[in-house]
Amino acid sequence: MAEQTHTFIGPWDGPIVATAIHTGHDLRPSLHPLMALPEPDRFREEDPFTDEIANAVASRVVVHRSRFEVDLNRGRDEAVYRAPEDCWGLDVWHEPPLATDEVEQSLAEHDAFYAALADRLDPIAERGRFVLFDVHSYNHRRDGVGADPAPGQDNPEVNVGTGSLDRDAWGDIVDLFIDTLSAAPTSRGPLDVRENVRFQGANLARWTHDRYPGVGCALALEFKKTFMDEWTGEPDRARIDELAAALASTVAPLTRALRQDG
Repeated sequence: MAEQTHTFIGPWDGPIVATAIHTGHDLRPSLHPLMALPEPDRFREEDPFTDEIANAVASRVVVHRSRFEVDLNRGRDEAVYRAPEDCWGLDVWHEPPLATDEVEQSLAEHDAFYAALADRLDPIAERGRFVLFDVHSYNHRRDGVGADPAPGQDNPEVNVGTGSLDRDAWGDIVDLFIDTLSAAPTSRGPLDVRENVRFQGANLARWTHDRYPGVGCALALEFKKTFMDEWTGEPDRARIDELAAALASTVAPLTRALRQDG
């Protein structure tokens, strides 16, 4: 198990940054004997390999701990899954609800992460507008190994969540991002990139917009798990590389647009 809960990578000196807050799979030792959810099921509900997609951005933070230890994309009061009703009916703990001391340890991690992220973003915000890529993934084969995937019309390759964003202020940046990502070449053709179809973003995006109004733009990016087998956990490394390259292609245009607006 990694001792660190998260790692900041890169210089954090430019206007584009990325986060991979659900990619982690580690649990602190005290939680292992309490965890009832089988490891493959836990892995399926996490966002594995999104840290590799986020490698497209030089300045990024990768979270190593599982969302089942602390969900950083939820507000503090809901960040720890205490009982099945907190997490889609899943039986996470052998004896729910989770003990208070364990909850408090996880909430301390939530506090520490956001304090550390603020320490990195505050200087960037002082220099001008910035964009944060909040990189996630989502399942689209929940009916089983042999079943058809969920319909494409309701499940874009990349869902761009902007629910808490002031689109009047940031619409040009959102449109530029979607247009650039959609135009990126891949072996399977253009990416289907659409806004707020499945997800609108959650706590990290809201926190960014609340803390940096008019300055910070968080795009909650949900990549459909076409880059891995949801049921075996096997990654498609070539596809991961393509998605990272596609995301990387947006950095320069967004940087230019932010500087021109500034």
